Amino acid sequence: MKAKIIPILPLLVFITIIFSSCEDSTMREYKGYAPVYMTYNDLRAAVTTETSMDLKNPGKIYFKDNYIFVVEEMKGIHVYDNTDPSSPVNKTFVKLPGVVDISVAGYIMYADSYVDLVILDVENIDNIHEVGRLQDIFPYTIPPTKDNDFPMGYVDEKKGVVVDWNLRTIKEKVEINPNPNPYPIYYEGRGLDFLTKANSAGASSGVSGSGVGIGGSMARFGLKGSILYIVNSSSLKIFDISNKTAPSKVNDFYVSWNVETMFLTEKSMFLGTTNGMIIYDISTPSSPVSQAFFVHARSCDPVIVDDTLAYISLRSGTTCSWGLNVLDVVSIKNINQPVQIASYPMVNPHGLGKSGDLLFICDGTAGLKVYDASNPWVITDHLIYTYPNIQAFDVIPIGNILVLIGDDGLYQYSYSNVANITLLSTIPVVKD
Repeated sequence: MKAKIIPILPLLVFITIIFSSCEDSTMREYKGYAPVYMTYNDLRAAVTTETSMDLKNPGKIYFKDNYIFVVEEMKGIHVYDNTDPSSPVNKTFVKLPGVVDISVAGYIMYADSYVDLVILDVENIDNIHEVGRLQDIFPYTIPPTKDNDFPMGYVDEKKGVVVDWNLRTIKEKVEINPNPNPYPIYYEGRGLDFLTKANSAGASSGVSGSGVGIGGSMARFGLKGSILYIVNSSSLKIFDISNKTAPSKVNDFYVSWNVETMFLTEKSMFLGTTNGMIIYDISTPSSPVSQAFFVHARSCDPVIVDDTLAYISLRSGTTCSWGLNVLDVVSIKNINQPVQIASYPMVNPHGLGKSGDLLFICDGTAGLKVYDASNPWVITDHLIYTYPNIQAFDVIPIGNILVLIGDDGLYQYSYSNVANITLLSTIPVVKD
C-alpha cells in the first residue's frame, strides 16, 4: 500500500527550455502531465448521494451505531448498515471529491475535501447532506501522476484543485525562481496506490445524536468532547465543535515533520510520525501540552495504546523505503519517559488493533495476523491465527467483531471464540 499523504517536491525534467527576454520568467515546452482542474465552485457544489457504488479503491474505515463508513479515496464515502455483520447492507454512496479522512460526533460527520473541511448530516442514511463547510482549511495538495516517466506541469491553484493529469505537450510561461509545484501529494490506492441485494429487515433506523464513532489506527481525525483534532504532515489543527455544524478554529500549530496518525486516550494524544511517537497531554482538550517524544528508526508508523503499553507498527514504504519492518512495544507507565520493552520482526506492518489480550496486525503481503499479547515480551511466540491471502490495511475491533479493510475488500470476522475465529462476510473490490 502507498503512503496516504506524502510531502515531496516533484522533479521537473525539461525536454526543451526556451528563455524569454524577461529576466524573472521563462517559457518552456515539453511533454509532461498537465493538471486537470475542478473549480472551487464545482468542488463546493459536488456533495451528492447515490443509491449504490462498487467498492473500487477503499481507504480508511470508520464505525458508528452499526454503520460502517468506508472512504473511497478521493471520491467519496460508502455507507453500509452492519446490523447483521454476516450480511452488511450497502446503503448509499456520498460523492465527496478529495476525501481521505472522516470522523463522526453524534450524527454529524467531519470530512476533508481537498482544501475544505466539510460537515455532513448523516442522521438519515438515505438523506445524507452537507450542513456546513470551512473553506481553505487544509494545505493545497495534488494527486500523483500515473508514473514518473514525465514531469508534472505547472500548477495554478487559482484555477481550482487538481483532480487528474493529462499527458501532452505543454507550453507555459512560469516564474524562474519559485518552485512551480510546492505541494504535498495525495497518494491514491487502498491505503497509500452498488445495488446490492439487501435484507431490509436487518437495516437499523439511523445514526444516533449521541457519542462518537471509532476510527482505525491510520486515522488523522480525532474527537474529544467538544473538540475536533485534525493532524496533517506537520501541524495539529484544533476546532471547537460545540456548535457541531459551525466549528470554530481554536488553534493550529506545528508538531513535527511527517506526522501520519493520531490515537486518543482519556487524557493523552499519541501521534505517529516517521521518526517517533509524540505524546500530548489533552486533560484540557482545547489546549494540548507536549508531554514526551519516543524516538524510533525512520519508518512509517501507526500507533495504538492499551493501558500502559503502546504498540507501534513500523514499516518501510513510499516515504520510508529504508525503514524497518517491526512491531515495537513501548511502556508508557511513566508517560513522561516512554521505554521500549520489546521489538518483533514483521513483513510490512500497517494498521493494528487490540481487544483484550488479542492483538490484530495488518502485515502487508503476509496478511492479517492475530496474536495473544497477554505477555508483551513474547508476543510473536503466540500467533493464534494468520490469514496470508489478504493485503490488509487497517482494522477496527468492535465487541467480538473485527472489521478489516484491505486491497481486495472489506472483511468481517467473529472472534467470540478465540479458538475458532471465523469469517462472517466479505464485500469485494470490483476491478474496472
